[in-house]
Amino acid sequence: MAARGWRVLGLAWAVLVGAGACGSSGESGEVGFSEEAGGNAGNSQGGSGAGKGGKAGKGGAGEAGEAGAAGQDGGAGGGSGEGPGGEGPGGSGGQAGQGVEAKGAPYPIVLAHGFFGFEEFAGVNFITYFYKVKERLDEEGEGEVFTPAVDPFNNSEVRAQMLLTQVEEVLKQTGRARVNLIGHSQGGLDARIVAHLRPDLVASVTTFATPHRGTKIADVALGLIQDERAQDLLDGLVKLAGIPLYDAAGQQTSLSQSMIQLSTAEMEKFNAVYVDQPGIVYQSLTGRSKNHLGGSYCQSPVEPEFVKKTKSRIDGLEPLLTVPGLILDGLDLTPEPHDGLVMVESARWGQFLGCVPADHFDEIGHLFGDKAGLVNDWDHLDFYVELVKLLRQKGL
Repeated sequence: MAARGWRVLGLAWAVLVGAGACGSSGESGEVGFSEEAGGNAGNSQGGSGAGKGGKAGKGGAGEAGEAGAAGQDGGAGGGSGEGPGGEGPGGSGGQAGQGVEAKGAPYPIVLAHGFFGFEEFAGVNFITYFYKVKERLDEEGEGEVFTPAVDPFNNSEVRAQMLLTQVEEVLKQTGRARVNLIGHSQGGLDARIVAHLRPDLVASVTTFATPHRGTKIADVALGLIQDERAQDLLDGLVKLAGIPLYDAAGQQTSLSQSMIQLSTAEMEKFNAVYVDQPGIVYQSLTGRSKNHLGGSYCQSPVEPEFVKKTKSRIDGLEPLLTVPGLILDGLDLTPEPHDGLVMVESARWGQFLGCVPADHFDEIGHLFGDKAGLVNDWDHLDFYVELVKLLRQKGL
C-alpha cells in the first residue's frame, strides 16, 4: 500500500480507538387450600426472597419445603408446592434459601475497552486491546481479571448496558460483591454509566485517557468546527471502518452516534446526567505526548510513585497520530498537553492521579506491543500492575 494509504488507515484507526432463592414448599391436599407465607428471606447481595407457603389440604400433613439457595443479587421467593396430600393440614411453607454472602475485596478487575475494534485487534474477549495486560496481571497473582467486549460502534448508553450484563456475569462467576472498573478512552464513559446505574455492584471506577469533556477530534469529524484537515479524518474513518458517518440517504450511522457523544457539547449533557455515586472511588489518569512534560495541567497532590517517577520523561507522538495531534494543538504556540487524541484537561475526573509519558496507542500497548519510544522506557504492562496494586492498597 502506498505510504499515504497507510497513513490514512492508521489515522482512522487512531481516531476510532480513541475514542434466587427458590425453596420448594410442602406437599398439599387435593382440595380446599389456602396459602401461608414461607420462612425467612434469603440473605444475598442486593435483594431477598421469601419462600411461598405450602397449600393446605384435607389429608395428612404435607412435608415442609426444602430451603432454596439464594441467587446472585438476591433470589426470588420459593415456589408453592402443589403435590398430592392425604388427610390433614397442608405442609408449612419452605424457608427461603439463606444466600451465600458475596465475598468482599479484593474485587475482580474489569478492563473496559475504548471506541472501535476489528477482528484481529479485538479478538473474542478483546484480550488484545489491552495488549497482554490480562496475562501479565495473572503472572502477578491477579487471577480475576476480565476483558469483556461491547459494541465497538455505538454510544456509551448502548455499550454500558452490554458491559453491565457482563459485570453481573463476572460477579456470578466469582462470588464477589463488586468489581473494579478500569476504562480506557470511551470505556471510561461506559464504566461511569454502569456505576451510575448499579452503584451496588461497583467498588471503583478508574478512567485512563477518557474524554470526559469531549474531544476536538469528534467536533472536527462532525463538522461542528472547521479545520482544513477534516477531510483526512473522514476519509480515514470511511476506509477503515467500512461505514461512513452518514449513509446515502443522509441518515446517521452507529459510527456517527459514537462520534456525536464524544463531541464537547454532548459530553456536557452526559456529565449532567451520569453523576458520580457515593461510596464509589473515582480516579483518573491520562497520557501526555508530543514531547510535552505536562506542566501544571498534570499536577496532582495525590500522585502515586509509579506516576511521579516518570515526570521527567518525554514521549514522541506516534506518527499515525500526527494529524489529530495537530488538530488538538490548534494555532497555539504553546499548546496544552494531550496524548494525540484526548486533552489532559478533558481526561481529569474524580481524584486525578497525574499523567504518564504515553500517547493514546502506548497506553494500551499498541501498536501490537511496541515500546513507547526510543528514549522513553515507560512500559504499559508495569503501569497496569502498579495501578492494580494501588487499588489493592486502598482496600479495593
